[in-house]
Amino acid sequence: MIIITGANGLLGRGIVEQLLVRVPADRIAVSVRDPERARGLRGLGVRVRRGDFAEPASLAHAFEGASQVLLVSSNTAGADAVRDHRAAIEAAVAAGTDRILYTSHMGANPASPFAPMPDHAATEAVLRESGVPFTSLRNGFYASTTAMLLAAALKTGELRLPPDGPVSWTAHADLAEAAAIILAKGGFDGPTPALTADAAIDGDGIASLASELTGRPIRRVVVPEGEYRDGLVAQGVPEGRADMLLGMFEASRQGEFAAVDPELGRLLGRPTTPLRDVLKAALDG
Repeated sequence: MIIITGANGLLGRGIVEQLLVRVPADRIAVSVRDPERARGLRGLGVRVRRGDFAEPASLAHAFEGASQVLLVSSNTAGADAVRDHRAAIEAAVAAGTDRILYTSHMGANPASPFAPMPDHAATEAVLRESGVPFTSLRNGFYASTTAMLLAAALKTGELRLPPDGPVSWTAHADLAEAAAIILAKGGFDGPTPALTADAAIDGDGIASLASELTGRPIRRVVVPEGEYRDGLVAQGVPEGRADMLLGMFEASRQGEFAAVDPELGRLLGRPTTPLRDVLKAALDG
């Protein structure tokens, strides 16, 4: 049984949908916090059980019969995220799974200024210590983030961001398909190569794409980090999240998300989805 956690989320649901194309439904199970939201999957023949990383006792039933468990990373951060991931890894080991897969990040690094990256690095360390074969999916930075960054710019005509660096923005759909292929066919032990789109694009490039797609000029404006943070907090963004976003820009300046690798396209057997297409879909939606 292949078990996917977080299947009510965008990435997890996409992985299940892609896996259904490749594997019989009776070999697929999901572990979700809210089984009611996964009724559609149950209707397709997928086993649906409640499981919550924060409630380790719930995972024994959710992971029962596992041959592979894919852990979609928690939406918590810091020590809470690593604790949750450790609980899920221990539950998968206890269930007798043959392999654990984990949605890590291309920038996994214990010294990164972007808070989720040390969490991913720590989780990969737990996986190595588990004694069970594992695959760490080194996913590229989600391209959907750019739509969030553009929200105000679409109204003002100015993309006001701190100094940044190029990022290989990668589509959720491509990463979901790649995960399903790896679950169905195998092929990786330990961390994968960086699973990225074919180009790395900075804030100037995002503004240029947005101008092209909207038909009106959107100008990139570089603002000091403190001014950017103050603006976020004034808009109601919690201070911790504002600090995390500043860390993202700092990490991009250090080149942590700039690498591009052909591996994702090779897995998919086609070109990866360009950022332009992701932005167009977001703007049209």
